[in-house]
Formats: sequence, structure tokens, C-alpha cells
Amino acid sequence: MEESKKELRSGFTTGTCAAAAAKAATMALVKGIIVQNVSVSLPGGGQIVIDIDRVDKEDPFCRGSVVKDAGDDPDVTHGMTVVAEVSLQPGEIQITGGQGVGVVTKPGLSVPVGEAAINPVPRQMIEQEVREVLGPDGGAKVVIAVPEGESVANLTMNPKLGIVGGISILGTGGIVRPMSEDAYRRSLVPQIDQALALGHSLLVLTPGRLGVKKAAELALPSEAVIETSNFIGTMLEECAKRPVEGVLLLGHLGKLVKLAAGIFHTLGKLADGRRETIAAHAALLGAPRSVIELLMNMNTAEEAVTILGRHDLSQVFENLAAAASQRAAGYVREKFKVGTVMYALSGEIVGYDEGAREIGEALGWKISSK
Repeated sequence: MEESKKELRSGFTTGTCAAAAAKAATMALVKGIIVQNVSVSLPGGGQIVIDIDRVDKEDPFCRGSVVKDAGDDPDVTHGMTVVAEVSLQPGEIQITGGQGVGVVTKPGLSVPVGEAAINPVPRQMIEQEVREVLGPDGGAKVVIAVPEGESVANLTMNPKLGIVGGISILGTGGIVRPMSEDAYRRSLVPQIDQALALGHSLLVLTPGRLGVKKAAELALPSEAVIETSNFIGTMLEECAKRPVEGVLLLGHLGKLVKLAAGIFHTLGKLADGRRETIAAHAALLGAPRSVIELLMNMNTAEEAVTILGRHDLSQVFENLAAAASQRAAGYVREKFKVGTVMYALSGEIVGYDEGAREIGEALGWKISSK
């Protein structure tokens, strides 16, 4: 009997939950309507309908609650309740964290120290949905809470990153796609075949959605941009099986620094040598011991941008880009040319190598001289 293949079910992010809960609470507060579901706009376009678990009215605020559904993804937040408490106030829409939402205590993240760990895209989603109900002139205070958040925070990366007291409100696309590793790897490969079919022999490999956005900003052809997730090695190997002539690796420095160390599956819990790799390349450029110690004690790789810039050592990133390209080319037995571009969370390109210049220019990226 032929083995049946179950299609893995997608879910939605904590950011989408928070936006939906906030919208439902605002509708109850402003319009007196208790809804069973709401439509939420996704960052990449389109809408998703989210069921509302409950709405509570307690003058002068209302609360909306959504139960997180991660689909078939092994997500520790699956089944948890995300609550948004909304009250009216003059001026802007203020978004903050309540019970079970962590607070950022260390630098290097996309949220400033001292603020609730609600990432930028979820903040935008929450504000957009609340604004849709309030209209252009209304103001509100929105408090996002996850009552069980503190109890599961230790199962996430938050303690290591200096986020205390709960989980983070995450999501860059609004949708959680199942992460069965083998299935996910297979789902990524058709991107390569599609790009080749459209006439692209020079490809851009990037770990995720932020890289896709960056590629668009650089006017790189969207049909040539391939998402790899953490499986950069797998995708390089798949490129090597096909008539690919060149690969431009484009990503946040925290991911691509790993390639310079020969780490091609970039999931953090499997392997990590970012601090050591950055520190070693800084030492090769003559960095003093004090700088090496700062690099070895970073909370995130992003902090290296400030540390190296302060000590006139920004060339480290160019060397890291060249090293990543060299390791990647060796990984596929020199089947094609490789170039690497690293950027910071701000979007600033911090380093690229000659291979990136050549491939990027061939793809239409007008790289200015450093």
C-alpha cells in the first residue's frame, strides 16, 4: 500500500494573534461590537481571518483574546492565549507589553533596551489593525499580554538574548510555515528550478524575508532571489547540481558570519561560532586584546558593527564576506562563483567582497565604491 503523505498545516504568528486580539478589543471599545473573528492584513500582502477566543468589556478598556495556532510547526507557543487590552487616549497609538511578554535588557536586538519584546513588524500590524477601527485621528493604549509566556520563556532563546520576564511577540510574515526539516528542505528547492527556467543563471541566496526585502531595495531581480531558511548548505548543493553560474549570498551578518566558519546549517542550537569568528578576523587585522574581549562578550553579532566601527576595524566585515565566499565555493567544489554581502539590522551593508561586486553588477546592482 502506498504511504500517504500528509500536507503540513500552516499556522499564524504571535504577532498576528496580537494584531487580531487588538482589533477585536478596539471594535468592542469603539463600536460596541463583539466579534467572533477578524480579518488581519499580512505584511507580505493578503488577509487572514483569525478566530477570537473571547472579548471582555471592563470600562474604560476592552480585552480581546486569541489562541495561538502554530499549525504543524513545533512551536512552544502553540495553544497559548495572546491578549490585547485596549483603552482610548488622545494622540498616538501606544503599544506596550504586559504579563508574559519579555523586556529587552541587552543591546543588539531590533527592539531598544527597556522596551517590551514586541518586534517591529508585529508592532506595525497591531497599529494598522487598531488604526483601521479608530480612524486617522484616534489614539489608544494597547497592552499585549501572554499569561503563560513567562513559564515557557526558558524554552526559547530569550534568556540568552537578555529578554526577561516572558516571550517575544514575533513574526515577519504573519504566517507560521511548518518546519518539518525534510519537508521544508524539499519545499525550498523548486525556487532554484523556477529561477533557471526564467533564464537566471546567477542567483541570490538569502536566509529569509528580510533578505528578500533587501534584495528588492537593491533592485536585484526578484525571480533570481531564493530563500534558504537555515539550509544554506543544502541550497548550495542543489545549485551545484544545476547549471548555476554564480551565487550571491545576501543576509544579515549574524547568519553569514557562520559561513565564514564553515557552518552551513545556520540554526543556532546546532552550531554557533559567530563571536569567535568575528574576534579571530579582528585579531588578524591587529585588534587589541580589549577589543577582542568586547567581541567575545557580545550578546548578539549585531553589536560587532558598533564595536568594530568605534575602533576603525570595519574592514573585518569585508574579510568575513570574502571568507564566507571562499568556504561556500569550497563547499560546492568550485562549481560556480560565489560572492557575499552582509548587512546590519539597520539595513546598512557592512561588508561585501569582489565576488559580490561582480555578480551583483551582472544582476543590475550598481555597487558604489567603498
